[in-house]
Amino acid sequence: MIAAQRRNLILDSVRLEGAVSISELARRLSTSPVTIRRDLALLHTAGLLTRTHGGAVADPSTRERSYSEKVGQAMAEKMAIGRFAATLVDDGDVVIVGPGTTPEAFAHSLRERSGLTIVTNSLPVAESFVSSPENQVIMTGGTLRGSIRALVGEATSRTLRGIHANKTFLSGNGLVSDFGLSTPSMIVADSDAAMAAAGREVIVLVDFTKFGLRSAIQTVGTTSIARIVTDTSAPAADVESFRSMGVRVDVA
Repeated sequence: MIAAQRRNLILDSVRLEGAVSISELARRLSTSPVTIRRDLALLHTAGLLTRTHGGAVADPSTRERSYSEKVGQAMAEKMAIGRFAATLVDDGDVVIVGPGTTPEAFAHSLRERSGLTIVTNSLPVAESFVSSPENQVIMTGGTLRGSIRALVGEATSRTLRGIHANKTFLSGNGLVSDFGLSTPSMIVADSDAAMAAAGREVIVLVDFTKFGLRSAIQTVGTTSIARIVTDTSAPAADVESFRSMGVRVDVA
């Protein structure tokens, strides 16, 4: 295993679990504790994790929170965002919907529409349309990432390269005006970026908790975001910062 691959696996473990030990990493990756210590020191210097005695922990903005952790958080705001975002979709549109509990709330608001083609890598988003036969759902291929209940990887990106959608709706772990939308995982970021590239217009759906957080990997730069839909608790300074950069911000 090459060093870069090993370090990516370390980052994935830290982001998913929140904390890892040197001994456990050495066992999983079939390498020596000395090598793991060097890797952790390098990743700490790069600001991708925090080195601790005997291991490492994820910074709050870089840890990939699981689907179960997100369910129930700011749900009133997410439902409001979803309802507003649904008004941006016309019957007959082709829309790409990424993973996350806010895009799932958006999907719920589309179920009564007709003639839509929904392209998604999210299992919960796809499931939202099981009782909505007037709409067509296309699921990407890919490898299941259980923590976010979505398909990711090269097969996901390959499917999306053949899609031309009217709009792409994405969420993420963090949103700041000088960086854009971001996520802790490289493989998730790659799939999200492919979704963004396949849509004529990128619309970001984020509740107030995502503003001001910068995760490790950029998904969509600010200049590529056409619109943000958020809630009334979104920080006013952040909203105005995006507007000053030409991004339309709608407050649901």
